[in-house]
Amino acid sequence: MTRLASAFPTDRAALVAFVTGGDPTATDTGAVLDALVDGGADIIELGMPFTDPMADGPAIQAANIRSLSAGTKTADILNIATAFRERHPTVPLVLMGYANPMTIRGADWFADACVNAGVDGVICVDIPVEEDDSLGDSLRAKDVAVIRLATPTTDAERLPEILNNASGFLYYVSVAGITGLQQAAQASIEEAVSRLKAGTDLPVAVGFGVRTPEQAADIARVADGVVVGSAIVEIIAEHGADAAPHVKDYVKSLSDAIRSAR
Repeated sequence: MTRLASAFPTDRAALVAFVTGGDPTATDTGAVLDALVDGGADIIELGMPFTDPMADGPAIQAANIRSLSAGTKTADILNIATAFRERHPTVPLVLMGYANPMTIRGADWFADACVNAGVDGVICVDIPVEEDDSLGDSLRAKDVAVIRLATPTTDAERLPEILNNASGFLYYVSVAGITGLQQAAQASIEEAVSRLKAGTDLPVAVGFGVRTPEQAADIARVADGVVVGSAIVEIIAEHGADAAPHVKDYVKSLSDAIRSAR
């Protein structure tokens, strides 16, 4: 988790960028990941394609379908991660996805695979804290961060349960719903970040619905990190195998806004 620990600068927010692995193909993903880094992303979230991405909106649902239709397997995602780590030894890499691909071969197998691929953390959307031992124990035993999600409905009673054994950073889902379709009011984000930071020393990164540099800058003034996913995935959908330079330009616009926000 050393890379994650150093990924949140003290003088600005970090940019966390998400793409779906294997979209449009596993061969193309490496260039897209490089474009994220070249554009200024501080942390990379690599989505593991899944047939039922229930937390995701239309853009990422379509990316999952494109990836799976191209034949992407878990082994391909791990190979993408391994190659990324060889090219970018210092950039944190997080796998994000759903329980089935992560646990179907056993939690210990997945934890070992993460270590071997140079993965720093895991976000599993559909394993609640009550079932943490189905994956979390194995990841922590290998020093892989278990990154938890908080939402607008996470109350004072629930938050300590979410934070228990969490590591890396806390991902605040700023809207109640699926990815990409809504943008939370800035005032509600500021209130939520203040409340969450009062309960944890973990960095708080805010995502869901962030699209413009202006939105990213507003969040960067109050949060430790800004997460952008659907807007990047839409660029990949538009440009396909030629997406990398377009992704780089867009991510740079976000990174520039975040770096000048404070």
